[in-house]
This record gives sequence, structure tokens and C-alpha cells, in this order.
Amino acid sequence: MTDGAPLIERKQRRARQRIIEAADELFASRGFDGVSVSDIAERAEVGRTSFFRYFGDKQEVVFAREQEVLALVAAEDVPEPGSDPGSLGDALRALEPVILRITAQMTANADGFRRHMELVEARTELRDRDAAKLQVIASQLGDLLTARGWDRFVSAFSARIAVACFATARHTMTDPEGLVEATRRALEQALTLGTARN
Repeated sequence: MTDGAPLIERKQRRARQRIIEAADELFASRGFDGVSVSDIAERAEVGRTSFFRYFGDKQEVVFAREQEVLALVAAEDVPEPGSDPGSLGDALRALEPVILRITAQMTANADGFRRHMELVEARTELRDRDAAKLQVIASQLGDLLTARGWDRFVSAFSARIAVACFATARHTMTDPEGLVEATRRALEQALTLGTARN
């Protein structure tokens, strides 16, 4: 059964997926430094030219699934603000289901997510790229809120808090299966900041 997409598009998606899977297998067995673009292309049974049609370098393949997450963010919707478009707490609550869905998507394949994070944590340039990807997600989340009428500062601030909650949960969790709940707890903690009085 086909998905209704034109044949050429389906072939391109399959080729891209083969590259991702080949890279994942090779990185797991040889490490990042032990794998070249040629190795990935050969394992995926595509030419180097085809590899570079989909990915700029082998680092980009490491973050291929994050590209899918960015597409997911772009398709998300958030509610309009209530009476106060400047309420940071309300904006963060509006983002909560979105960031939890993103987290669930990223960890749907727990073993793959675990391998990905081990690879990223082992190399400074991959950690830097990971941090940059998180900032892109935060910017997109902020744009979602702004487009729905939330205050621009509150949109940007709450989006960065939401992503920081995910990043904190990811940094402190050893089990990807618990990452959604850990992110939820981090968001709850963020929402209580400033409410305690001495």
C-alpha cells in the first residue's frame, strides 16, 4: 500500500531513510571517527552524490531525526492567550503539551535515542550542534506563540524555559522511557518558581 505521494518522492524518502539507518549502524559499531561519508553511502547502497543531496556532512546525519522534530514543531498549534497575553505561566502551560509530544517523538525509539545521546555526548562538536538544534526548536516554539497573539518577550522566554526543562530532564535521566515524565516534572517545577515565599 502506498502513502499517496508521487513515486519519486517515496524513493527519495526511502533513500534518505537508508542513509540514516546505515549511519546509525556504522556509528554504533565503529564510532563517529571510524566512519566516513563513503562508508555510509556504501552501506546505504547510494552514491556519495546522493548522500550529499540529503545531508551536508556526516554530522548532519546524526541529527536527521531532529529535522523530523522540527517539522513536527512547525505543524503544532497552541491556544490563543486568555485575558493576559503577557502571562509567562499561561504561555508555558500552552507549550507544555507541545514539548511533551516532541519529547515522546524523540524517544519513541528508546534504543536509537540512547545511541544518539551517547554519540553526541562523546564529541564536543556534536554537543555544540545539539545545543544549536535545541535553540532552533525554542525559536520555533516562540514563533508559534507569537503567531497566536502572545506577547513576543513572553513567547521567547517561555519557549526557552520549555526547552530548558526538556534539556534538564534529558541531562539527568539515564532512561529514555522516563524522559517525558521527567520533562513534565521539570515544567511543573518551572511553573512554581517565584511562588514560594519566605
